[in-house]
Amino acid sequence: MNKIITIGREFGSGGRTIAKMTGEQLGIPVYDNELLAKIAEESGFAKEYISEKSEHTSLGDLVARGLSGFGNYTQMTADAYLWKMQRKVIIELAEKEPCIIVGRCADYILRDKADCLKAFIYASLEKRAERITTVYGDVSKETPEKRLRDKDKRRGAFYSYYTDMAWGDPHNYNICLDSGALGFEKCRDILCSLYTEK
Repeated sequence: MNKIITIGREFGSGGRTIAKMTGEQLGIPVYDNELLAKIAEESGFAKEYISEKSEHTSLGDLVARGLSGFGNYTQMTADAYLWKMQRKVIIELAEKEPCIIVGRCADYILRDKADCLKAFIYASLEKRAERITTVYGDVSKETPEKRLRDKDKRRGAFYSYYTDMAWGDPHNYNICLDSGALGFEKCRDILCSLYTEK
């Protein structure tokens, strides 16, 4: 069975960057945006649509899903099909080779299917606001703090809907790392150490 690292992360915590750094050090592939391309290929959906729908949901989406018998059946079908394709691609990647998979409920999808080190990366709101302003610039009329809260809320709703678990709950992971306090390099070193010892 392949050894896999799954990384859940708060928006702005640097989880994607830490995943890349860890993959480079361990010499294993990292699937984040690459995962979107594979899901697009399997599903036939546009990569942009998958980027928007494969990890986020809103209250309106949840209401539409709950009322699927009364309304937007096509949207429900598209969401269900996208989840099925996402799950299929993640399982295939885990079966193919040791790798790191960022987000998209991979920790839940692979819970009984792979030798998984499940990590969650978080940081204080202040550290994350500072980081997204530096990395993404001032591209929104919203404050950085509002962008962070909105994105995390949508990720949490998506995760809870498909897993029936609370996103970011430490009980769902093997380790939770505060990237703001530890720094990216230390987070990478901890993950590499746990992966090689596991």
